Amino acid sequence: MEIAKKITLLFAILSAVIISLLSGFVWYFSNEFAFEDFYKRLEARVNIAAQIKLYKDDNNKVYAKMRNRYLERLPSEKEYIIQAGKPTNKLDRELPASFYNRINAGYVARYRTENHFYAGKYFKNPNGGYIVIVSANDPVGFRELKDLQRILIIGFFLSVILSFVVGWKFSNYMLMPLRNIIKSVKRIKAENLHLRLDVKKGNDEMSQLAQTFNNMLNRLETAFETQNNFISNASHELRTPLTIISGEVELAMKNIADADKQEKALSKIKNEAERLEHILTSLLGLAQSGFNGKNQPWEEVRMDELLWEIKDSVNQVHPNSKIEIDFSKLPDDDELLSLRVNKNLMKLAISNIVNNACKYSNEKLVSISIESNVNMLSISVTDRGIGIPQTDIQHIFEPFYRASNTNDFKGYGVGLPLSLNIIRLHRGSIAIKSQEGVGTEIKVLLPVSG
Repeated sequence: MEIAKKITLLFAILSAVIISLLSGFVWYFSNEFAFEDFYKRLEARVNIAAQIKLYKDDNNKVYAKMRNRYLERLPSEKEYIIQAGKPTNKLDRELPASFYNRINAGYVARYRTENHFYAGKYFKNPNGGYIVIVSANDPVGFRELKDLQRILIIGFFLSVILSFVVGWKFSNYMLMPLRNIIKSVKRIKAENLHLRLDVKKGNDEMSQLAQTFNNMLNRLETAFETQNNFISNASHELRTPLTIISGEVELAMKNIADADKQEKALSKIKNEAERLEHILTSLLGLAQSGFNGKNQPWEEVRMDELLWEIKDSVNQVHPNSKIEIDFSKLPDDDELLSLRVNKNLMKLAISNIVNNACKYSNEKLVSISIESNVNMLSISVTDRGIGIPQTDIQHIFEPFYRASNTNDFKGYGVGLPLSLNIIRLHRGSIAIKSQEGVGTEIKVLLPVSG
């Protein structure tokens, strides 16, 4: 059964239960108090009948006259005077023992069967004790009670139908964002993993669901790109050094007697073997960066402290480089600097960016700044190096792609793609701004909330 139908059915059942309880409550108290006024009228007639018939008084004629003039006669009204302790057969029906027990206890007794009512009370005069009972019909009150019963029954069924309709509309309205998410997810296939779900503003469950799907799609896209890049580039990039190594081995074997040529061949083999090692390491790094988020530990990391570690590690590779860290934009709240990340991968991602900045800036100053807003932390790496041609900027995140002005620099074109994969896994993004001959600024944006 669809969720909308389940919600509608549950809504209708709950409404039916609530309405039935409310109707029962109304019916019970209406049934209890609807005839209260009629009983009081009967009790007044009991007292007047006792006064006129049991007590000889000069005012009896006045009581009788007032009763006839001011008290209307009730439908089927009858009076019964019964001597206490004697069996009675005067009543039109036998009343329950509880009725008489209450009278004997000194209280006014009431009894109703359908729309016929009885009220009785005990009186005592010089001749002994008597029970005075007055009975009458109340067709108006009984009819009103029947009308109320009919209205409650009709209202119950109409309310259940209305609640079903309202529940159906309500469930469709509430599930519309979920249906939109399902439609969007169905459109996303392996060939268009770049598509994302629209995330509405707010922190409700639907927004969280859409954001969770987008995070999953980020990981899937990274994994697919990693797989495709590995397959497409591994064969191409590995073939070149292997071909050179094979050629140099054959050349060295042909020139056994020539030590100089053998030394050059062996040196070439060594260089290509190192190149092959770097390529394999880079390819494995790309493959590793497509992990599912669970293979490696995540921890709370102070990003300003991580920048100091990155500066030290880069200085070991580029000892003559000048790296400056700007902490002037740090927030007052230190908690905004702590992110839940995979420390090793995050350090690798930012180190690659800083390494490139140092490598392509010819020992000029490289600036690193960190800034945190309420929900986003940004790390900017700015160099004053050779810059990137505008035609190459859109390709620099492609594995093994190198800009056209980097021929004088050693590299393999995997540092930035690897960094991008890692930042994506942390639900972040990378922005780049560069001008050839002026320098490059790369900004890493990471969400503060985990």
